[in-house]
Amino acid sequence: MKKKIFALALACAVSLSLLAGCGANDQPSGGNSQAPVNSDAGTEASAPTENVTIRVGATPAPHVQILEQVVDVLAEQGITLEIETINDYNTPNDGVEDGSLDANYFQHITYMNGYNADNGTHLVSVGEIHYEPLGLYAGKTDSIDALPDGAQIAVPNDTTNEARALLLLEQEGLLTLAEGAGINATVLDIVDNPKNLEFVELEAAQIPTRLADVDMAVINGNYAMGAGMSIADALAIESSEGTAATAYANVVAVKEGNENNEAILALVEALKSDEVKAYMEETFQGSVVPLF
Repeated sequence: MKKKIFALALACAVSLSLLAGCGANDQPSGGNSQAPVNSDAGTEASAPTENVTIRVGATPAPHVQILEQVVDVLAEQGITLEIETINDYNTPNDGVEDGSLDANYFQHITYMNGYNADNGTHLVSVGEIHYEPLGLYAGKTDSIDALPDGAQIAVPNDTTNEARALLLLEQEGLLTLAEGAGINATVLDIVDNPKNLEFVELEAAQIPTRLADVDMAVINGNYAMGAGMSIADALAIESSEGTAATAYANVVAVKEGNENNEAILALVEALKSDEVKAYMEETFQGSVVPLF
């Protein structure tokens, strides 16, 4: 009897040894030893997508202010909106081009197209959000009728905004541009200047600080707001009828190829909400006009 028990124990030991050897050395695909790993991988794949972060460059007023209104809305969708405040017109476009920014929101469509042409960039609009009427503001002279002969008027020195400024001055009867000059006009296209106005070309961001040095200045809406001025302070503003509202629509821009980025599209949708529209109208009182 003892011999049988010993033989049985020996057989079991050999069997267990063989089984252990298979488990340690062969590790067949799909075997029990891999089960916990496969189970974990499956759980990770089916888990909710991790929070997505998008970096958007914007000038302070009104763009950063408007973007701040949708931070919480996007957070509810798992999107973290990082807003980078930028005070010039080159950095946000270069950032989108080189990928350090996912998008920007500071410029109108005509400026963006001109920037692409001049710099070889590949920016595209993914949504028209608002329009900022350009204004003519008093400096040394309080009214258009009181402008003296040879008065100085400051205008933006970038191509698209200078044309826009000249069109506003033409609208007010202060000059006449060559036929067909339109949104590409420069001071060289002025064919009639009855008051012999002198145009002081400055970087758009610098014009508010130089207002006291000139008789009048044409100032972009965002920089006027940043300097504490309201569109109600302007002596004249662009008509919202016709060219201005379409040619100068402020857009969310991305690099070509990123137009279908889901997080960016969610940003555009959030910006075009009724809540943001009401915020624009109540906060900016005509200085910012929603285009949706």
